[in-house]
Amino acid sequence: MTHTRRTVLASLAGMAAAGLRPEALAAAPGPALMRAIPSTGERIPALGLGTWITFNVGEDRALRDARARVLAEFFARGGGMVDSSPMYGSSEAVIGHGLARAPDKRGLFSATKVWTMWEGTGRRQIADSRRLWGLAKFDLIQVHNLLRWEMHLETLRAEKAAGRLRYIGVTTSHGRRHDDLEEIMKSVPLDFVQFTYNPVDREAEQRLLPLAAERRLAVIVNRPFQEGALIDRAKRAKLPDWAAEIDCANWAQVLLKFAVSHPAVTCVIPATSRVDHLAENMGALHGKLPDDKLRARIVRAVEAL
Repeated sequence: MTHTRRTVLASLAGMAAAGLRPEALAAAPGPALMRAIPSTGERIPALGLGTWITFNVGEDRALRDARARVLAEFFARGGGMVDSSPMYGSSEAVIGHGLARAPDKRGLFSATKVWTMWEGTGRRQIADSRRLWGLAKFDLIQVHNLLRWEMHLETLRAEKAAGRLRYIGVTTSHGRRHDDLEEIMKSVPLDFVQFTYNPVDREAEQRLLPLAAERRLAVIVNRPFQEGALIDRAKRAKLPDWAAEIDCANWAQVLLKFAVSHPAVTCVIPATSRVDHLAENMGALHGKLPDDKLRARIVRAVEAL
């Protein structure tokens, strides 16, 4: 993705608002890491932006504007997928606020969810999401945490046939639902699945990630930081010298590159409310990725934190 003068200026403004130096904009060598969506071959940036908790700021104008700056910096740094859900309180409205103010959002890959027990309510949720984001069409809608997934997938297929949706999928953030997700992946046509994966939560390596590769399903990784718990633990430890071998300047980049480096992973969606943390995260979109040996070393280092 090419940065225009306008996006660079917007990025500089966001960095200044966060108290960061302009030279922090420099990325590791190499182009941004892109991954293909298996069902179509379309390529998207391997790092996205989650909005669980971080964008749920209600009507507070100052907080909404702060999240708008996060979005602007995300796009300026080559980000694409923004992931949300009706379950996330005011997050979708706050995304819409930010998108309306983004200097350049052409890279947006819009991803939300449907989350309700009832079919009619699900259709209304989807319509509300389009209104809140200010979009006529979503790139991806997923069934949130498998809730009434059979019913909602029928609705999503109809939305896709009508041209209001490009991709469909299902999600879970609970390891206890992996058996259910595995059965769905084996038997139901999907474009995307979303689940948790990080150096501590690695159950997905056994079945879900190999199955996604076999079934040609795009994989979105949620909770790469265990909702911040891994970052909090990592702050107490010095960054290992070997982090430089994969162009990592901080623990956030190490954790993200662990997930991104799995060949079945399409996109990882860390959430943040701060421009400086967004800048750190997006550094993982560039530079070298760990090989199998270094991935095992990351696991050992994180388990020892």
